[in-house]
Amino acid sequence: MKKKQQKIQIALISIGLLLIISTYFYYPLMKKAELTNDQLQQKKLEKNITHDKTTFFENVEYKGLYDLDKPFIIKSEDAYILDQEPDIVYMDTMHVILHLNDGRIVNITSNKGSYNKRTYDCFFEGEVKATDGKTNIFADNLDLLAIKNSVNIYNNVRLNDPTASLQADKIDYDFETKHFKVSMFDDNAVNMKVIK
Repeated sequence: MKKKQQKIQIALISIGLLLIISTYFYYPLMKKAELTNDQLQQKKLEKNITHDKTTFFENVEYKGLYDLDKPFIIKSEDAYILDQEPDIVYMDTMHVILHLNDGRIVNITSNKGSYNKRTYDCFFEGEVKATDGKTNIFADNLDLLAIKNSVNIYNNVRLNDPTASLQADKIDYDFETKHFKVSMFDDNAVNMKVIK
């Protein structure tokens, strides 16, 4: 009877060890391989879908006007245009150099974005940074609309100036005057933190 109980206990301990090993070692490796495979398939699918109806470019540069009188240059390492949207240039590693009337130069960079060749509007996404050398702005998104005198900066906005720092959900910022309007996406109170 004792030998039978010992065999059952050894079998249960073996099953337990097998479960622990598979849970902590094999399962994460299997999930990682599955995720990598899914990502590769998604990239192949995206390339196949867009490759047929897309024109690709490398090291592109466009020139435009902001607020009707301020010239800017927009650059990108990689870009593409979809056949159904010929005026929109989708860019990776987007960089805009904006020349202001007072002689300052503003550099805006992001991981990706888009540029409308007809309206000169720029939309930045992912790790956006805008700086004039003194004021630094960081956010997830920035919209530079050519006919407006301010930019819309939103999602995780941080503004660092020599006099103070600011964190907010959304800011409309004027590069010329350095004035800004802080707001929220909904009707709630403004979520802002000013640090001196």
